Amino acid sequence: MSEKIVYTTAAVNTGARAGESHSPDRSYEVNIDVPKKMGGDGNGTNPEQLFAMGYSACYHAALDHYKKEENIDNESQVTLTVHLHNDPSDGGFKLSVEIEVGIKDFSEEKTKKLADKAHTYCPYSKATMGNIDVDVKAVPFVEGK
Repeated sequence: MSEKIVYTTAAVNTGARAGESHSPDRSYEVNIDVPKKMGGDGNGTNPEQLFAMGYSACYHAALDHYKKEENIDNESQVTLTVHLHNDPSDGGFKLSVEIEVGIKDFSEEKTKKLADKAHTYCPYSKATMGNIDVDVKAVPFVEGK
């Protein structure tokens, strides 16, 4: 890869899905646990939640990029839902994602256009494109969500 690297980070995990993950400098630490629905204690954060949080923040930044470019200062919200599916091809699991975008006082049609543009710009979207199903939707903005 010949592009200039602008940021690098890492994470360390011990115990897999029933353990602990942290940044090498320990500035961020999180207990990892299997969701109760999947037989775990549910006392920690699971990898799907962490993926949803990171992806939603990154995607929202991409949306803000296009809002700024088009001089739109309306408040926006992104709800990103990660689904963990059984994968019959290997007996394991696979992911899918729903991205719901709401922009205050903005039509769903215009919101959808901006949401689709953001999906082509977001690094998480670029990384997952063609690898997992991602459904981008415009939804009404909900105050205080």
